[in-house]
Amino acid sequence: MKNVHEQEPVIQTGTWVEIEQMVLKPEERAQTLPDDTKLVPYMLRVSGFLLETARLGQEVRIRTIIGRELQGTLRTVNPSYSHSFGATVPELLTIGTEVEQ
Repeated sequence: MKNVHEQEPVIQTGTWVEIEQMVLKPEERAQTLPDDTKLVPYMLRVSGFLLETARLGQEVRIRTIIGRELQGTLRTVNPSYSHSFGATVPELLTIGTEVEQ
């Protein structure tokens, strides 16, 4: 039987990637958390440069922009940000510029 990762394309050393690491198992989380939160592991996602060729889903090592070396499961190639700070609030656009007027 083939390894499930063999179906994924090979990602080259030096590629900007994102890894995922479990920080706490559900049973290690604080009991004061809401029930739905404490049922899932506390996960860390970190971006960095891949230190060896690999495929998505494999355990890899990366070097972050500031030089830290971390190990985790390879999740994304060339990760991007998908969050926003919401719609523009016109009233906030002039804060701090009133003195100039």
